[in-house]
Amino acid sequence: MKQHLLSAWMVLDPLYFSCTRLTYLDETNNIFRVRLTKYKGRELLLSDGTRIAKNDVLVKIHLHNVRLLRDIYPIKSDVRRARVIYQHVLRSLPGIETFIQSHKRSDEIKGIIGITTLCKGAERLGFEVFSISNPFYNWLKWVTFLPILLLSVNGNSLQRLGKKTLPGYLVMSKDKLKLLYSSTHEK
Repeated sequence: MKQHLLSAWMVLDPLYFSCTRLTYLDETNNIFRVRLTKYKGRELLLSDGTRIAKNDVLVKIHLHNVRLLRDIYPIKSDVRRARVIYQHVLRSLPGIETFIQSHKRSDEIKGIIGITTLCKGAERLGFEVFSISNPFYNWLKWVTFLPILLLSVNGNSLQRLGKKTLPGYLVMSKDKLKLLYSSTHEK
C-alpha cells in the first residue's frame, strides 16, 4: 500500500511544484526546494542576536519529500533513516547559502525558515527550533504532514506517530548559515 501511495505522490509532485513558486537549487544533489517569503509569525530572537519580525524576508526551505521518501523507503531502521535524512540536509545547506549570496535580494534576506516534524537533531545542523504558537495553524500543518509521516515510518513505529511529531519552525540566520556552510569559509 505504501509503495502505491509513494508512486501516486511521485506523479502528483510536479503539479504541486508548479503551483508553489518553489525553485530547485540543484535537482540532483540538493534535497531542498526554496522560495522567498515574508515572515508572518511572532517575533523571534535567535541566539546570534538576529531578530526575525513580521514581514522580514526569509528563504523558505521545503524538503523534497518524494525524493527523500524514495531514498529512505527501503531502509528498515529508524535510526538509519534519520541518519540518511541528516546527511541529505547537511550536504544541501551549502547550496542554500550560495543561493542567498547570489540572490538579487541578498541584502534583504535575514535567514532561512522551514516547518517540519523532523526537529530532533536540527540544532546539530545549526537550526533553532521554535514552536508554532497558533493552535489552528499547528493542527493544520500536522494534518498536512500526516501523509509524509505515515509513509516514512515502519509498521512498528506507527504507535509512536502522535508522540513528538508536532511540527515546529526551524530557523537559522543568514550570518550563521554563512559561518557554518559557506563554500568560501575555511573549516
